[in-house]
Amino acid sequence: MRTNFHRIAYEALDVCNAVEMRWIDDTVRSSGLTEGARALDIGCGNGSVSIRLAQAHRLSVDAVELDPAMADLARSRIAASEVSASITLLQTRSADVLAVHPPWDLIVALGVTEPVGGGVRDPMGMFQGLRAHLAKGGYLLWGDLVWTSEPPTPVRQLAEAYNTYADHKGWQDAARIAGFEVLSARISPQEVWDAYARTVQDAASAWLFSHPGHPDAAGIKASAHRLRLMFEFGRGCLGFGLYLLRKPSD
Repeated sequence: MRTNFHRIAYEALDVCNAVEMRWIDDTVRSSGLTEGARALDIGCGNGSVSIRLAQAHRLSVDAVELDPAMADLARSRIAASEVSASITLLQTRSADVLAVHPPWDLIVALGVTEPVGGGVRDPMGMFQGLRAHLAKGGYLLWGDLVWTSEPPTPVRQLAEAYNTYADHKGWQDAARIAGFEVLSARISPQEVWDAYARTVQDAASAWLFSHPGHPDAAGIKASAHRLRLMFEFGRGCLGFGLYLLRKPSD
């Protein structure tokens, strides 16, 4: 199977984003979801969050990953876990899964692109689309890039190649307009962001050094370069926010 930058970088990470697993644990625990509640993990990446949801919180998890290389990594990790029976891995688009399954008690979407499909990439549109697939009283655990200060135009263009991002207040305002209650909102400290950036860049550099003639090396090198530019020039204006949102039960 061919590989790509994300497969290489995310294999070196616990969570595939600049947020610590303990934050995810604390936030999910605060929801009060009980054993057997249904969760959807959109863009499950390396599978670690899905495994954690099933293992630590006893949830029944549908894990969605479109990228074949990432899905292969998630599949191997899930199969090796003690909770594989509680996780269903779906290698497809999240919009297709949303269209055919009943509402979930929890949807997890951390650093995802177009989670509801249809070219919807703005904060409020993504929130409205996901809200429609939550049970009454259900939760959305949302995590994504946050503008911590006004970025230079090139940095914004580089970062927003796929989704439109907001500042910390903007994410929360969009969630409320979309009909959610904002239960918690926090931004990862700079050291977590820096550790994330360093880990993914080191993983890519090490792989490129070991595989100079690999047919995928050129694409991986280009992706690593783009991300390095975003990390370098976005430092001080980019962060990662984690938000627990609740769909009212009435």
